Amino acid sequence: MIENVQTASAVGDTTQQTTSMIKLENVSKYYKTFPAVNNFNFEIGRGEVFGFIGPNGAGKTTTIKMLATLMLPTDGKLSIGGYDVVKEPHEVRRIIGYMPDSFGVYEDLLVWEYLDYFAALYKLSPAQRKRATSDVLELTDLTTKHDAQVMSLSRGMKQRLCLAKTLLHDPEVLLLDEPASGLDPHARIEIRELIRELCRMGKTVLVSSHILTELADFCTSIGIVEAGKLLAAGRIDEITAQLSGNVMLEITVKGDPSIAIEILQERPEVQRTTCDGRVIRAEYTGQADDVDELLDYLIQRGVRLLGFTRSQADLEDIFLKITRGTVA
Repeated sequence: MIENVQTASAVGDTTQQTTSMIKLENVSKYYKTFPAVNNFNFEIGRGEVFGFIGPNGAGKTTTIKMLATLMLPTDGKLSIGGYDVVKEPHEVRRIIGYMPDSFGVYEDLLVWEYLDYFAALYKLSPAQRKRATSDVLELTDLTTKHDAQVMSLSRGMKQRLCLAKTLLHDPEVLLLDEPASGLDPHARIEIRELIRELCRMGKTVLVSSHILTELADFCTSIGIVEAGKLLAAGRIDEITAQLSGNVMLEITVKGDPSIAIEILQERPEVQRTTCDGRVIRAEYTGQADDVDELLDYLIQRGVRLLGFTRSQADLEDIFLKITRGTVA
């Protein structure tokens, strides 16, 4: 585990005590007259893992760059750890680790040289740099690459190296912009496991993605954005309770599912259907106790069923329900 580094930027002593680690109040960002971010309001508590979800072009990267002090908002206020991002950028930079969606690495350096260089930029002493480099290499499972050239690393390893660099000064808050972008399935799993470990270490993490499966397993709260608008934000269980008064049905049929879908769409209490192979997912808006009537109706219409279950809406259901498939 990474040790707290006792320097002028030691985060444990400088962070103001606040229950909200990240807070946005009426934040907007305009490019000329175009609203890339339009009046965002949300908070992320200490130790939360906040999944920032939305299609490409929704405003996720612009928001993260503003939080990382790389871009000024047009309107509104952003704060991290109680510090105003615009008025106190140096204090904010001491407690954040920022991993951009695209990054450059110095490929002619060795892995340890790359990390040592950035550790020096964080003003760590030689002894602290050596210890921090060893810690982050162990955490990201790159210890065996200590003396390897950066150019020899796979894309997945370079992604982990960038995350290692982000962790050198043991930040309390991590801003991870599409950390699994462009990776193969195995490398995506490795990045997810790394984020889980950071969660267990008590970090406050904001992680963005347009792929729901990357976030569904470990996020405690989410923000859903589309075309520069924040559609929902808060703890997953609270958003689910607000939006999922409806029951999600999972219906497995024998034979062609299109017939069953047509029959389901005749019913006014069935609002939305999706299909994966022979498994149909349908949003049921009627009384929960009356679901058995829908089951009887399908059987009476000749649909041969292999399975019929119901569950609460998951992250994907919520996303599909409140978005329209548009981009800015």
